[in-house]
Amino acid sequence: MGNIRTNRVGEQIKKELSQILQQEIKDPRIGFVTITGVEVSGDLSIAKVFISVLGGDEQKVDTMRALEKAKGFMRSEIGRRITLRHTPDLVFKFDESVEYGSRIESLLNQINQGKGEDRQ
Repeated sequence: MGNIRTNRVGEQIKKELSQILQQEIKDPRIGFVTITGVEVSGDLSIAKVFISVLGGDEQKVDTMRALEKAKGFMRSEIGRRITLRHTPDLVFKFDESVEYGSRIESLLNQINQGKGEDRQ
């Protein structure tokens, strides 16, 4: 039963954070950010927020700095919007799965192109 609750809270936090990022955070360092998932600890004290950032390494670093700076505001907004006894601490992490998937797709395309050249 606890797992269902943490998943539900994680989805609600994801929804609210997405709205906050789109509508209320005006930091120009935050580029195109997508929240790919939220994992909430069993005691609801920590919410790991997985993000994907469009851009290079410099854009990722700038975005992470801006998110860390706005973390207190976002946490207080989540506490105001979601009824919980304690608002979880937000921990932002890069979701490397998107880049990993792109890299695998690129490698597969290279392999397929190589096979096509062998047939000719």
